This record gives sequence, structure tokens and C-alpha cells, in this order.
Amino acid sequence: MTVSTDIRDGITTVTIDRPEARNAVDPATAKALYQAFLDFEADEDQRVAILTGAGGYFCAGFDLKSAGSGAADDWIAGLDIPADWSDPMAEPRPGPMGPSRLMLSKPVIAAIEGPTVAGGMELAAWCDLRVMAQGAVTGVFCRRWGVPLIDGGTVRLPRLLGQGRANDLILTGRPVEAEEALAIGFANRVCPRGEALEVATELARDLIRFPQACMLADHLSARMEPAELAAALRREWRSAEAFAAEGRAGAARFAGGRGRSGDFDDI
Repeated sequence: MTVSTDIRDGITTVTIDRPEARNAVDPATAKALYQAFLDFEADEDQRVAILTGAGGYFCAGFDLKSAGSGAADDWIAGLDIPADWSDPMAEPRPGPMGPSRLMLSKPVIAAIEGPTVAGGMELAAWCDLRVMAQGAVTGVFCRRWGVPLIDGGTVRLPRLLGQGRANDLILTGRPVEAEEALAIGFANRVCPRGEALEVATELARDLIRFPQACMLADHLSARMEPAELAAALRREWRSAEAFAAEGRAGAARFAGGRGRSGDFDDI
């Protein structure tokens, strides 16, 4: 299994478990993540979810080896968004990384260690709160390969960071470490290395203490209208055409050994 789920005391912890690939998401993992969060949403006893990764990694994005080889083609081809899709809550649909098109009624906290880049950054931005450990790094690293942001990154990053800061990260792809991530509003908490899950769990316990109907009503009201989110995701999805033009070749270069460990020179 590439995704594991731990359910206890009202908290569902979903763990991406592909540490040999720095928890990069392949189609099977995307499907498992999507189902895990559908199950969390449907379970009335579960109040808060935590998304994290095994082995000291959050997520290195979509598995570019899978993308570059064509092994993910069928998965991506099946993700087209109907022109009349307008409600991510009532009509859930998967995104390339799995849950990125879902709009849940309950909060999700990202517990971030290590790389949280490209599609992994989009997954973290999809979460409602982010706990980021020292030594973790985020960024639009897919900028190097011509792989577009198609999991809500162009929608959520400007809302989280403001347009100017989002432009900086989206256009340059540069790495952002935990302290800067806190300063610009991407991270909500910074903690010592190795403690992100513990801190996220404590935060989840704090949220569970509150009257839930009121908290969830405020949570929903503070976010984009479902129809607005659906329209923005439909617009973003047009960029998927850029993958065929540039991204497949870029993914193949990465699979061949270029740009390891966030190298922006050897691309």
C-alpha cells in the first residue's frame, strides 16, 4: 500500500508511503489519497484529518518517472473536467494528485517534513493549515521541467500568499525553507525537525475541543464559494495541454537523472 490511514480519537491521519520516491504520487497513490479523503469526509465520527508523508518526506510532487514514460497517460486523460461542473462539495472529482479538487466540510492539516515541492506544494496548499518542520523546503520545482500547476496551485497560492508573493514562487520555482514559508503565510506553524506530525496532532486536538457546527460554518464561510472554486479549477486545467508540449520531455530529463535534489542548473 502506498497510502496508509490511522483513525483514532476523531483524527484521521493519512500518510503517503513511498519514501523510496520521496513520496512522489503515481496514479495508484493519487487514487488511494482521493479515496482516503472521501472516506474521512463521509465518517461522521472523524473531525479533523492530517496529511503527512513517511520517511521524513512530505511529497516530491507527481511521479515524473511515471509521467515521462507515459505510464500515467490513462490516469491524466481521465481527469478532464466537464464544462458544467460547479460544486466540488456535492460533486467530488479527483485531481492528478488525488484529493486536490475536493472541497471538504472538515479541516485538513498538513504535517510537513522534508521536500514539499511541485504537486506536493499543491497538496499542502489544498490543506487548511500547514505545520512545517525546520529543514523542510517547498517550491514550484516543476517550473524546471515544463510541468504546469494543475492541482490548484494557481488558485490557492495567490489566496494564501497574496498575488505578488505567489507570482514570485510560481514564476521562479525557487525553494522556500520553513522560516520564510512562515513569514510569507504558507506555513502556519514551524516546529523542530521530526516533530511536524506531533505538532499537527496537537493542533487537531485543539480544533476538536470546539463546538463543531459553529467552527465548520465559519470554516466554510471563509473559503471560496464552491462554484467559484470549480470555475477556477476548470480554468487552471487548460494548462494541462502544456504538459504534452513541454512537460513530457522535461519529465523524461528528470527521470534520466537531471535536476536531482532541487538543482536548478542541470535542467
